[in-house]
Amino acid sequence: MDTKPHQLFAALGNETRLRCLMLLAAQGELCVCELTHAIGTAQPHISRHLAQLRELGLVLDRREGLWIYYRIRPDLPSWVSSILRETQNGFGEAHPFAEDAHRLAMMPNRPSAPRCA
Repeated sequence: MDTKPHQLFAALGNETRLRCLMLLAAQGELCVCELTHAIGTAQPHISRHLAQLRELGLVLDRREGLWIYYRIRPDLPSWVSSILRETQNGFGEAHPFAEDAHRLAMMPNRPSAPRCA
């Protein structure tokens, strides 16, 4: 992975991408439908931002049946991992990140159920 600092900070400068990354940092791996539900925006909007994060090499995806799951790359450079970890530690309980986590926790029909919300 060859992420440049200006690319990382541009990615983090977008609220939707940052919220996705903070949820992934806290949860490990999430389906697009979970991110859509938690953040409260349309699926194409979330998918577009996840594609940008994937293109930058920040996240990986995998398909399982109907769902596409995303996770933060485990082999990120230590400086990138440190920034994401410290951002999650410092702001995970702040608005809007805490609300996103709460909505995710309350989501009915998570992907392990027969249908996604």
